[in-house]
Formats: sequence, structure tokens, C-alpha cells
Amino acid sequence: MNESKYMNPYLAGVLLGLLLLTTIYITGRGLGASGAIKSFTVAGVEAVAPQHARSAKFYKEYIVEHPAGGPLKNWLVFEIVGVLIGAFLSGLVAGRIKLVTEKGPRVTSRTRLIAAFIGGILWGIGSQLGRGCTSGAALSGMAVMATGGILTMLAIFAGAYAFAYFFRKLWI
Repeated sequence: MNESKYMNPYLAGVLLGLLLLTTIYITGRGLGASGAIKSFTVAGVEAVAPQHARSAKFYKEYIVEHPAGGPLKNWLVFEIVGVLIGAFLSGLVAGRIKLVTEKGPRVTSRTRLIAAFIGGILWGIGSQLGRGCTSGAALSGMAVMATGGILTMLAIFAGAYAFAYFFRKLWI
């Protein structure tokens, strides 16, 4: 792996902060990722089981808060599409487009993929329990100096350091 093909992380952090501030200035709200997934989930459940969507608290609240309906009316969906297109173009420009499972030397590809799947499920549950994901609750919350955003970021770092001890030997 050629590390020079990646953007300087400090420059990337500054650019992300500027993008976040620009987004708040233009739209009045911050970035987010889990909102797009929730929008698709609610639309899917509403299409398959409309009675359940209107009676379950989780779906009902979202439907009431977003009466316009449909995931294509949620700007977070287009943000996620832009992130995917941007990631593809970045990989293409850097010559990193290939199908590979990145993992430590002591982990099989199957274990890595199962762990990533479980991590994704836990991320989704956590983002709904916390009413926002890393970008929505932590980054956007900190950008407006919200106490919840600061606490969320502290909890994310504390959790990462706590669990890194147990999983670090799998990666080095």
C-alpha cells in the first residue's frame, strides 16, 4: 500500500470542518448519514407493511416529522450518494480502485467481513439510540457547541480506546 496516495489527514479534517460549516450556513443543519438510511428503511416498511409503520413508535414519529414522504425528498440521501461518488472518484484518481478486504495478518477475510457486518449493525442501533450517527450527532453537534455533540464525541473516543485494547492484536 502506498501511503502517499492518501490525502493529508490534517488537511482532510480542515476541509471537512469547512464543509460542515458551509452546510450549516446554507441549509441550517449539519451533515448526517444515518438519516438517509432511516429514510429508506421507513419508506420500505411503509410500502411493505403500512399498518405496522403507522402504529410502531419508531416509524410513526419519523412519518409525522417528515410528512413530505419518500427518501428522494430527504437531502441526506443525496449527500450519501455524493459521498459514494466522491469516494469512487477519489479512489479512481489515486489508482486505488480494486476489490480487496483490508485486514490484519491474524484475521481471515471471512472474520473481517463478519466483524464489519456486526460493527455496522451496532453502529445502526447506536445511531438510532443516540438520535444521530458520528457525523450527525458528534460532528454537527460539536460545530454548534451543543452539549450533546461534545458528550457524543467524548463517548465515541472513550469507547474506541476501550475496545481498541481488546482488538488491537488482530490488526498488528
